[in-house]
Amino acid sequence: MRTETPPTVRLEDYRPSDHLIDRVELDVRLDPHDTRVTARLAIRPNPAGRAGAALVLDGDDLRLVALALDGEPLAPAAFRVAPSALTLPEPPQRPFTLTIETRLDPTANTKLMGLYRSNGVYCTQCEADGFRRITYFLDRPDVLSVYTTRIEAEAAQAPVLLGNGNIIESGRIEGTDRHFSIWHDPHPKPAYLFALVGGRLDRMTAPFTTMEGRAVELAVYVEPGKAERAAYALDAVARSMKWDEEVFGRAYDLDVFNVVAVSDFNMGAMENKGLNIFNDKYVLASPETATDADYAAIEAIIAHEYFHNWSGNRITCRDWFQLCLKEGLTVFRDQEFSSDMRSRDVHRIGEVRTLRARQFPEDAGPLAHPVRPKLYAEINNFYTATVYEKGAEIVRMLRTLIGERAFRAGMDRYFSENDGTAATVEHFLKAFEAETGRDLSDFAEWYERPGTPRVAVSGHYDEARKTYRLDFRQTRPGAGADAPPVVIPVRLGLIGAEGPLDGATSPQLEDGVFVLDAPEASLTFENVPAAPVPSLFRGFSAPVRVDMAMDDADRLTLLRHDTDGFNRWEAAQRVAARLMTGALRGEATEAGADAFAAALGAFLDDRALSDPAFAALVLALPSESDLADEIGAEIDPDAIFSARRALRARLGTALSARLHALRDALAEPAGAPFSPDAASAGRRALRNAALDLIAAADPIQGAALAGAQVASATNMTDRLAGLSTLALLPGEPREAALAAFAERYAHEPLVLDKWFAIQAMIPEDGTVERVRGLQAHPAFAMTNPNRVRSLVGSFALANPTQFNRADGAGFALATETVLALDRTNPQVAARLMTAFGSWRRLEPQRRAAAESALRRILATPGLSRDVADIAGRSLGNPVGDSLTT
Repeated sequence: MRTETPPTVRLEDYRPSDHLIDRVELDVRLDPHDTRVTARLAIRPNPAGRAGAALVLDGDDLRLVALALDGEPLAPAAFRVAPSALTLPEPPQRPFTLTIETRLDPTANTKLMGLYRSNGVYCTQCEADGFRRITYFLDRPDVLSVYTTRIEAEAAQAPVLLGNGNIIESGRIEGTDRHFSIWHDPHPKPAYLFALVGGRLDRMTAPFTTMEGRAVELAVYVEPGKAERAAYALDAVARSMKWDEEVFGRAYDLDVFNVVAVSDFNMGAMENKGLNIFNDKYVLASPETATDADYAAIEAIIAHEYFHNWSGNRITCRDWFQLCLKEGLTVFRDQEFSSDMRSRDVHRIGEVRTLRARQFPEDAGPLAHPVRPKLYAEINNFYTATVYEKGAEIVRMLRTLIGERAFRAGMDRYFSENDGTAATVEHFLKAFEAETGRDLSDFAEWYERPGTPRVAVSGHYDEARKTYRLDFRQTRPGAGADAPPVVIPVRLGLIGAEGPLDGATSPQLEDGVFVLDAPEASLTFENVPAAPVPSLFRGFSAPVRVDMAMDDADRLTLLRHDTDGFNRWEAAQRVAARLMTGALRGEATEAGADAFAAALGAFLDDRALSDPAFAALVLALPSESDLADEIGAEIDPDAIFSARRALRARLGTALSARLHALRDALAEPAGAPFSPDAASAGRRALRNAALDLIAAADPIQGAALAGAQVASATNMTDRLAGLSTLALLPGEPREAALAAFAERYAHEPLVLDKWFAIQAMIPEDGTVERVRGLQAHPAFAMTNPNRVRSLVGSFALANPTQFNRADGAGFALATETVLALDRTNPQVAARLMTAFGSWRRLEPQRRAAAESALRRILATPGLSRDVADIAGRSLGNPVGDSLTT
């Protein structure tokens, strides 16, 4: 059998479109099974394109009803049509209007791309190439058009009709049960930003006045009866708009800003101009149904999609290879917003944990790719941690290198010079070069090559001269000996036995930053009174792996005295990781664990109540995936789990009295109202971190405390934390609590997602069978991406011992789900496939089982492009190659 991978698209082959579409007039007549779309396209030859070239419009599973040029029907000989393309071999060499009528069945569209109908709501998702499932079009991001959209539907079926831009007309259609609305977006945009929504929806609104004096109506639309759960999202919209004005000088540019929450959505959210469509899990929140993490995610994702109005919409991508230009930049912007709304140190730690958990393994595995890829077979598979999170880190490094003032000036120039265009990474960097006079061509290397750089550091103290020298050497695994170095900003300082050595100086530092831009370099400090401990890469100033010989005593000095919050946390993480990896090697670690416990106890005495959110992070040990990444090869997930469980138990025992005291001190006062603010969330986080360690040390006592917390909790954060702890403790109390939780929230799909996920992550041999059983649960539906991600996604991506079972049962479960899902929703199926990304690093038995599962998937006839691409690359096949099985 021969399975072909999709055609390869290469950055080097980019050329401008041969035609442009200046205006689009759409008439969309909604019907559950027979929607009619009439598109009037104002087309002209592109002066930058090929003269006389054929007009080829993209399509995907389309049915053509009628076609006219300048109002006259086209003869069949004048065009060629297929579900995937509409071609005019000899189009007019002048501006002309092409009118295309297509028929769609939104209810049958299980891919949830293009126009679909789910739970009675019509919705669109057009990024990256879904618009071609609505009408034939030049579906590429560098074709920018002004859209006017008329939407029509039965009034009872879809009383709410929303489109991009501002509403200019609406009304009933006389003599029918139908109504319409017309929307106009004056800002040219690519097709992937088109959106419409129709259905029965409730809304919550608020006014906003921009810094330019524009009155804007903000609105969040949700399922009937859930409007009160949109209050936090609506508030987050207003705060995002205000923050972007104050920090980046960006004001909103339409009269309305609408957010719609839908339950069936492949992505987290989508930034369509003026009409953001969200997965409802990132909009709906109440104390009874949403955790503190949910509130924080809603705030961040609302901000992310709003910030796209400038970094993605007003300035879009020339081609999909530039995806990081909008996504990486916007992630950076939403991270800065969340840091200002909450604790900057705590949020930064969360960002780095995500990067290390998702992007570092991606960089080290078969799915590695540059932040700006050079080729792809399926663009949907490149919405990755590398593009998003590493892309954000590159922007942050740029700010570190040139300073905050120059960075803001460069952003202002980028926005002003590129407004209304489809830009590239080069346009972005050029703005900062113009402001600073600095050549950023070496820095641009970060965009071009995959892999995580390693920086080896050694320190040397000269007591006679009172100097301290740091030697740096950078390498990039797999890059080759002739690969150029990257520019690495190293923010650092020196710490002594009693605190920072502020008197130590070096002329090589600028604002505390040393720029490592050569394969090897040295940095010397003067006026150093005693051998210091270096605090390296403060705030995680570059996405690199750092190798430095440093004993536990030095790291605990950083935990006690460093002024950089990230490095205080990192010191505790490094000590814990060394203890666990040492145990895996059979080393005696008891004395080190006791010293670590004593240091943590002193830290809690000093900081726990004054900064509980930070203290909760310090208590949380590196995850199993963190340890696997640390080990790098021949990974045995069961051994890692055992080593981590043993250290948790030892720390829980040593800190028992403090942990119980913290739980008492941090308990919510009776009758106190719930608040999702950062301070309140931090108190709950530390109290629940204490419960986790108590249960690790004493499962019987932990089960009693967790069970009582589930029963008495007044908010979902505490109830779910108690249930999560109980889920790790086998026995009747766990099963009874899980059953009671399901009964209580039987009519709350987003809460049941949490229930599915908790069970999918139980690290026990019976979990594979449990997940199979839950797939038959009445609340589970393979057609709903949230259900699939909560159950099978949590199992595959967050349960290392059971997904990577030595007998291959975990791989088999994931494989069966991927193949079943691929027939209806290839995009979600492909996302599940990324769980196999680190399979080559497993020990031989598990590695063989994973490879067998991947080959089974790739050998399946009729495999989608999405899944075939991921499976092929996971097995090491270059993009564009085919595999004979």
